[in-house]
Amino acid sequence: MGNALTAASVSAADVIAPLSQQITKPESHRTKEKQTQPPPECPMHKSGQFNTINYASECPMDKMDASEINPLNMMPPGNQQPAPDQPFPLPTDRQVSSIPKATGHEGEFWVYPSQQMFWNAMLRKGWRWKNEDICQKDMDDIIKIHNANNEQAWQEVLKWEALHARECGSPKLRSFGGKASKYSPRARIRYWLGYELPFDRHDWIIDRCGKDVRYIIDYYDGGKVNEKYTFALLDVRPAMDSWENIWDRMKVAWWRWRYQSNDEPVSAIVH
Repeated sequence: MGNALTAASVSAADVIAPLSQQITKPESHRTKEKQTQPPPECPMHKSGQFNTINYASECPMDKMDASEINPLNMMPPGNQQPAPDQPFPLPTDRQVSSIPKATGHEGEFWVYPSQQMFWNAMLRKGWRWKNEDICQKDMDDIIKIHNANNEQAWQEVLKWEALHARECGSPKLRSFGGKASKYSPRARIRYWLGYELPFDRHDWIIDRCGKDVRYIIDYYDGGKVNEKYTFALLDVRPAMDSWENIWDRMKVAWWRWRYQSNDEPVSAIVH
């Protein structure tokens, strides 16, 4: 599992994509010096672990022709062909997510990338497998972690969307994109208070029965991967780009403060 963590620092929520888990302030997450580099782009990995190429800050790279980019996930078309120097074959089967697709037919869901697509995506971002002791099992772990993180993010979105259940009982994901180095204001404030920066950020556009609502998802390192292949701590909330979203966040913040037990630690993140 160690190589899997190294190869994708393992959120890698780029290719589809409880209240959010509480993020406390352990010593390992205190920062004394500002990071000199933002987290590298999707698929995610820790700075300096790979022999990377200096691309623009977001995936996909800005050198790619706009006609090659899928506007729904801001990615080029999936490549299922083995790379020329690939050391072992990889499966091309893909798992269907539980996330309904707003732009598809009724009952259509987003589909996660195959191991081969993910390998090619990592190569496109500058990763070079020869610098890592990676095996087929590692790629299987990476895909499972990637998929688990997206499923977790969707469940968090649904908790917020429950506030609008009367208005819309079937929200769907319209599109998404990675913004790894464009830290949200809340992530920056937390950093100034001594917490670590998120290793990735995604913006998801949710179709609330005809109304587009933007969500921000910050991914924080949660430590060791568990048996369900989850390791990231997610901070999921509606973007403060409409009065409705601001009101939702104010209501939830009040409820959490009002009904929180006195013995429970206050979360480092207030949604």
